[in-house]
Parts: sequence; structure tokens; C-alpha cells
Amino acid sequence: MNKSNENYTPFSGFLGTYDAFSEIDNHFARLVTRLSGTESPDLFYAAALLSHVSAQGHICLKLSSKWRDKLISSRVVGRPGEFRPLILDEKLRLYLYRYWQYEKSLADDIKARSASEIENIDLTLLREGLSRTFEPLQEKNTDWQKLASFISVVKKFCVISGGPGTGKTRLVAKILGLLLEQDKSSGLRIALCAPTGKASVRLQESIKISKETLPFENRIKDSMPSEASTIHRLLGTISGSPYFRHNAANRLPVDVVVLDEASMVDLALMSKLFQATSSDARLILLGDRDQLASVEAGSVLGDICDTGRIHSFSESLSAKYQEITGNSVELSEKYKTGPEIRDCVVELKKNYRFREGSGIGELSSALKTGDSLRALSLLKSGAFQDIKWNILPHPSRLKGRIREVVLNGYKPFLETKSPAEAFYLFGRFQLLSALRKGPYGVYALNSTVEQILSDENLIDIRKRWYCSRPILIKKNDYYMHLFNGDVGIILPDPASDDELRAFFRFSDGTLRSFLPARLPEHETVYAMTAHQSQGSEFEDVLLFLPDRDSPLLTRELVYTAVTRAKEKAEIWGSESVFEMAVSRRIERSSGLRDALWNS
Repeated sequence: MNKSNENYTPFSGFLGTYDAFSEIDNHFARLVTRLSGTESPDLFYAAALLSHVSAQGHICLKLSSKWRDKLISSRVVGRPGEFRPLILDEKLRLYLYRYWQYEKSLADDIKARSASEIENIDLTLLREGLSRTFEPLQEKNTDWQKLASFISVVKKFCVISGGPGTGKTRLVAKILGLLLEQDKSSGLRIALCAPTGKASVRLQESIKISKETLPFENRIKDSMPSEASTIHRLLGTISGSPYFRHNAANRLPVDVVVLDEASMVDLALMSKLFQATSSDARLILLGDRDQLASVEAGSVLGDICDTGRIHSFSESLSAKYQEITGNSVELSEKYKTGPEIRDCVVELKKNYRFREGSGIGELSSALKTGDSLRALSLLKSGAFQDIKWNILPHPSRLKGRIREVVLNGYKPFLETKSPAEAFYLFGRFQLLSALRKGPYGVYALNSTVEQILSDENLIDIRKRWYCSRPILIKKNDYYMHLFNGDVGIILPDPASDDELRAFFRFSDGTLRSFLPARLPEHETVYAMTAHQSQGSEFEDVLLFLPDRDSPLLTRELVYTAVTRAKEKAEIWGSESVFEMAVSRRIERSSGLRDALWNS
């Protein structure tokens, strides 16, 4: 590195060694230092580091005690509750003010909801409804779905966590039926939402299918909401603004908010959703706490669930549940005490998708616990038809090695001109990568796939908008209602004389087309990152790991990629990189977990 570069800011201290901060970090640090009216190197470095870690997804910067006096005397550093650019709390966590405000608001809201119960519950009707909806278990184990439904009815806040196949989205329909039965006015207002369009479509479809077989009267089924939306659409986006039409001063006109794929939601958006939801309304969050955290700052669902630690329900909740259902809740004498939130978090443990002995099921369990040796042994054993391991080939041999995989996975979807059929066939297989750059990253994989398909005359890459090109939106466009993560396919539109248009599937189930030139920022998506795959399901997935370690490789990334597959999951990589990835957890600094579980 050229150390004469004006952007170079060497720093070596107790927090580690940084060769350089980015220009954004430097600019922010200079601004804060200038506002302070001093030329404090300690303030400069603290501000630059805070900017640096915020870009990596951290909510705050944990400092050593020897920086407290040097920073707190500055007029730009305040204590919690003060209005200053930087906030330093009693645990020596340094925040950007807006992140401190988001975290404080969300923590206070969750604690208030956790301590509240819904009044005027018809316990007799609830008992009958739970008995009708859930078959008795043969063994005397806790029915976690039944318990989650009970908590969703009696509490204002409930978090339902579980991996793919544990029935989270199908459980929503049962919960809605129980809530609608409790509604005497027949006017219960319910909002269903998810972070992305594809996740909202899945939630909507699941409820539509599930409600048909539920043991509720037709009037109850007919009252269930038929549409789910993105969080942005629910809150009401304002073009060119980070704010929404619905907020603390203009609450959502709903009585129940159900949020699916909550692990994908960052701190700022989650805080805004809670602020816009009336304190009298129920908030039900569903997600997989072991998945990747949000792309933006925070690891909100993990913090709310206190992932990695064991908790037990309170004796009072257990007694009430047993009184109403006749069933007991598994309690632990070791964890008898705790905050109110422990009665609001349920983990679904039974998997309905992966039968006992399923390779994907066994592998995902090993990944969740960070058991890299067992995970690798499962992949290499050959004992399971649904999981497979392959040694990463040299980049020069990659095209030849994946040719057959690419043709088997993508040729069927390329041979149809029907948008509905194309979306179905495209969803059967997906290449995933841990990284964007590098010889095994998304960019290189997409280029390689296009070369393979072009060699077979399946696509014409001489044209930018070639027929059947799959694309992924990278930037929200609120006017067109296209959002980051939405997948589209370029196909001829019979309604426009077979002109090539970009088709997208919307949350109401309809397919709409747009002129390709009008699309917001996007990219080709034969391959996508594991992060981009969140909220999606595919029959088969193939995950490429890089040929060397990276801080971005974590067990959550590998787990997320593997659990996107319903039928088969395959990983190509080196054993050493795989083991390092699975042994590493996502750790994002924040005070949310502490505020909810230790205050």
C-alpha cells in the first residue's frame, strides 16, 4: 500500500491494527472531530472505527474503559438519552445516535409487549380451538406448535423460530384461525408481511393452501387475509426518503401483524415496524434464528431469541397452558428465573420436511452446533442420497466440471416460453456462492454458466436482453414495486407482439412484465450469494465455497445455503475452508440482547 496516499490512516492500538480506513470512515471522523471543536486523535479514531464496524453490520463499537474519560468529555459524545452525534452507554458501547435510538425504541417496545397479555380471552373457546387444531401427541412431549399458537393468542408478542420444514408458515394459518375465533366483532384486522417480495409470496401461498384443511368454520377461513406484502409496502414508502407513512405518529390500522423471515430484517426496519404497530396490537415474528443475519446492520432475530443460550418458560405460563390444554411444558429447574420475554419465544423442534435419517436434516443439525467434523463426515460418507461433497476444482477446470450440472439444472427452464412455467422450472435448481468476487464467486460463476449455455445454443449472450435471462433486482424501486432480492426472467410477451419483457411474480400471485430498460439496478442470477437466497426454496442447490478462508464464511452462511434445498444439497470446497467456516459464528456487536435478557 502507498502510505503517502492522503486517505491512508494508520492505527495500531488495543482494538487491533488497521492499515487504513475507507474514505467514508475518514470523512465521518473528520466531521465529528470538527463538530467537537477539538483536534482529539482519540475521538477521530473512535469515530472512524465506529463507521468502519457499522459498515460490517455492527450496531455499536465496544470500547476499553481507558477511552471513557477521553470521549465522554467531548461535546459530540453523549450519554443515553442525550441528543448527540455519538452515544456512549454504561457498558462502554459507542453508538451512532440513530442506531442507539433504534435499539432503545425496539428494546423498550419488546419489553412492554412481553410483559402484557391480551385481556378478555375466551379460554373455553381457546381450549376447544386448540384441541380441534392439534392432534394429541402419542408421547408426552411438548407440542411446540400448539404452545406457539397458545402464546400468540394470549400474549401481545410472540417469536416463533424454527428451521425449514418445521411448519412455521403453515402454523400461521392455524394461529389466524384461533385469533379470528376470539374476535366477537368480526372485524379483526390482520396484516401479513415479509422482508422481500418472494418471501411474501411464499407466506401468502402457504396460508392459502393450509387454511383449506383447517377445522374452522368457513366464515373463519373466509376472514383470513388473502394477501401478504413486503414490510416497505405495508408501512408505505415515501419516495426519496428513509421514512414511512406509517410511524409512531400514524400507526398501522391493524390488530395483528405477522412478520415472516424475520432473520432478514435489520435493526432500523424492525424498529420502524414496531413503532408503527399499535401497543394494543399483536406482533408475531417467524424466522430461523440460526440463519444468516440481515445484510444491513444488526442481528435482530438472534438477539431477540438470545441464540446460543438456553432458557425455560416460567412456571406461571406453564401452569396456564396446562390448565387450558391439559398438556405440560418442558421446564428446566436450572433456568427457572428470567425476564418476561422468555415466555414469548418458542422454538419449533419437529421437522416435517426431512424424515428421520435425512442427510439434509442431519447436516443442518451439525452446522447449527458448529460440529464441522461431523458435518464433513456426513457429506463425504456417501450414506445419504440428498447431500454430497466435491473437492473444489482448479479455476481452469471449473467450466468443464460444472457443465453437466448446469445443463441438468437450467436447460428445462430455458426451453419454455411460458412465464409461469419458467418461474416454476427456474426454482428447481440454484447455484449458490459464499462470495461475490473471486474465481468461485457469483460474478465468475454467472459468466461461466452463460458460456456453457451459449456453447449449447441455449442462450444468445451477444444480446444484453437475451431470451430467458434470469435477473435479480439489487435496488428498491418503490414506483415500480420492485425490491432488492426480487427475481425476474426475460421472456417474450404475447401481449406486446412477443417483445422481450422482464417478468416478475408479485405477492398477489400475479405475473407482471416491464420494459427491461426501465428496470432498477439488477444482475444476472444463475448464481446468487447465500445471503441473496434467504427467503427462497429450491429443490436442489449447489454451494461453492472459496479456495481460501474469508471472515464472511460462517456456519450461518453454510447452514442458510444448505437449508434452501428441499431435495438435494451439494457443496464444493476444500476441507480446511469448510471446517473454518463452520467453526465461526456471526458475532455482531449490539446492546439489544443485553437490554432484553439481562436488564
